[in-house]
Amino acid sequence: MPEQWTMICRLKDMPLAGARMVQRGLAWQELPGVALFRDADDTVHALLDMLPLPGASLAGGTLDGAQLLGPCGSWLVDLGSDRLVAPVQAAVRRYAVRLMDGRIYLDVKELNIPASRAEQALAGSFALLPHVQMA
Repeated sequence: MPEQWTMICRLKDMPLAGARMVQRGLAWQELPGVALFRDADDTVHALLDMLPLPGASLAGGTLDGAQLLGPCGSWLVDLGSDRLVAPVQAAVRRYAVRLMDGRIYLDVKELNIPASRAEQALAGSFALLPHVQMA
């Protein structure tokens, strides 16, 4: 599948602490978004904002080296393996990021791929179209 990149924001506009959210899907679908994090080396991590924990959102986390820490130590994601390692083990979905000329791009076609069986069922015969919006 060929890539189709869309600019999200400029790197200098990304906070070093906290996340920038990119919404996915159509407004009526209420799909989990993508949380973007920028580390001290200007590497940008794009992760599906969904964890298998009640009320958990990656957007509430902070980067600490190669780890994403939840509020009050409520969870821990290892960015090297894309895994939630505490309090339970689970995979975390990562999205491809392209940095060009100080701008951050995400692949629209990758954003369209359902992130779960529930999303697949919700989409049915409808395409998941990116509703790219900054929070």
